[in-house]
Amino acid sequence: MFTGIIEEIGVVTDLRKDLNNLHISIQSGITSALKIDQSVSHNGVCLTVVNINNDEYTVTAINETLEKSNLKDLKVKDKVNLERAMKLGDRLDGHIVQGHVDQTAVCTSIKEEDGSWIFTFNYDSKLNNITIEKGSITVNGVSLTVLDSKKDSFSVAIIPYTYQHTNFNTFKVGTVVNLEFDVLGKYVAKILEQNLLNT
Repeated sequence: MFTGIIEEIGVVTDLRKDLNNLHISIQSGITSALKIDQSVSHNGVCLTVVNINNDEYTVTAINETLEKSNLKDLKVKDKVNLERAMKLGDRLDGHIVQGHVDQTAVCTSIKEEDGSWIFTFNYDSKLNNITIEKGSITVNGVSLTVLDSKKDSFSVAIIPYTYQHTNFNTFKVGTVVNLEFDVLGKYVAKILEQNLLNT
């Protein structure tokens, strides 16, 4: 379980294919606090630490994860948003984030607005994921509030701190990002869908 509050930006140092899996090595300031078998969110994807070497650690993404996320597009030197799993009893500063990416989206617009930025993303609505105005959304692991919710798009406002301390500062129009929709909203949507089928 995560909160969507990014701790650190890691840098990809190595990518190694192994059959359908991808071993991803990351250099980060939190490596010394990690241990083997620990869960870490990478651009919103929960992955398990399998190796640690000085200030670098390695995680493995399986084929299903690669198909649903932007991790398959990673290149050496790319920046990755990192968050360790939350501790029981800590304050929940973002929202409940599982680290299970639902789908990807494409950045379609970036507008600077006197010290903040409005990012707009389009996603495939055929997968039945939804946003709601002022609801929560996770973009590359960052907990954010939805603006301008539409059937297949939404916007988020990014303050300077978030812009500087996440990989949002690397986004361009066309950048592919990972989305995790609000788990509470997913349950409500599923219940409504089942009720409609039963009537």
